Amino acid sequence: MSDPSRWTTPAGIVAAVRRRWDDGSLLRAFATGDPCPPIEVPLRGPGAADLGVHYDRARAWADGIRAASHNDRAYRVVTGRIGGRLAGVTEVPVRAVVDTYDRAWRILGTATDAVIFKTLVEAARTVPEAREWALRSPIAAVALAAEWPILLAALQWLGEYRDSGLYLRQVTAHGVDTKFVERHRSVLAAMLGVPVRGFASALGYATRPATVRLRFAPGVLAMPSGLSEAVLRTDELRRLIVRPRRALIVENEITYLSVPVPDGGVVLWGKGYDVDEPASLQWLTGIDVDYWGDLDTHGFGILHRVRAWLPQARSVLMDRETLLAHEDRWGAEHSPNTGRLLNLDAAESALYADLVTDRYGIRVRLEQERIDWDWALARLMAGGPAVGGDGELA
Repeated sequence: MSDPSRWTTPAGIVAAVRRRWDDGSLLRAFATGDPCPPIEVPLRGPGAADLGVHYDRARAWADGIRAASHNDRAYRVVTGRIGGRLAGVTEVPVRAVVDTYDRAWRILGTATDAVIFKTLVEAARTVPEAREWALRSPIAAVALAAEWPILLAALQWLGEYRDSGLYLRQVTAHGVDTKFVERHRSVLAAMLGVPVRGFASALGYATRPATVRLRFAPGVLAMPSGLSEAVLRTDELRRLIVRPRRALIVENEITYLSVPVPDGGVVLWGKGYDVDEPASLQWLTGIDVDYWGDLDTHGFGILHRVRAWLPQARSVLMDRETLLAHEDRWGAEHSPNTGRLLNLDAAESALYADLVTDRYGIRVRLEQERIDWDWALARLMAGGPAVGGDGELA
């Protein structure tokens, strides 16, 4: 005997057909004019031994399967015979067959969406990138039906002005703006065959220029008299003649503004993982460079990146003594870095390992703005003479 709780239900038939909707095969065939791919669902039901014990339940099951077919409009019921000399021969449903689009749409309740998808594909007949994407991703295309005409306009404009060097803000396609392009960037990238990350630059459009913010001692940078700070495009700053004797890269903005500028040197704002911008400046190669970041796993991760550009860079205030002296100011990292950092020296590597393994506590971190200022200033000054905004510091 079989377990009646395992007999196929009408919902099970719907689920089997739904899988062919979800994978796009039904919609693709419908939109391209192909015959409906037949879906045959084997039905698990009562066997001959069940007729004596569960006869009424078996009959109710068979009646339910037939009723849910709505007189074969949702699916066609194929029957088979079970039984024998003892229980008699009885016909029961053995397969449910969906072999027309009308049946598929009725059982799923998706007739409207199917017509919408076919309309979308036809609307994109002169835009092959959109048509091919829609046929690859039918369900996603149906979800975009209300915006499909604007999406096609955006796609055509992006293709027409590819490699123009324009900013996306300069889009002139009807109904399209930069917010629309950004919201649908993943779809447009898939249609145009470019990565989502770096979408604009991959298409040859201009992107927001990277910048570096820095404070500098008099004479280090050719700037009008009286200026001590600038925000410059990274590519333009690389072309300037800058001859500092030393540099300090600082992660936190307010700390960057507070530290004294090295005599004849510069202080650069690292901005966390954006540190590649200042660290990549060629004129920092070969001079003394200090890096001061948060005393946590990500701070060491950023230091690792700095050293990829500037192997001579020295870390300051990222040592065990500083960490243990400020235990009352520790915080906790939300998602610590655990990657291998090959550009750390032995002491840094050991402290990084201690933080990763929670030697001193769970996800311990010491943000640089929590370090006692007198403690920090004394160690910064130990690196050499410096001047602040008001003149010489002893």
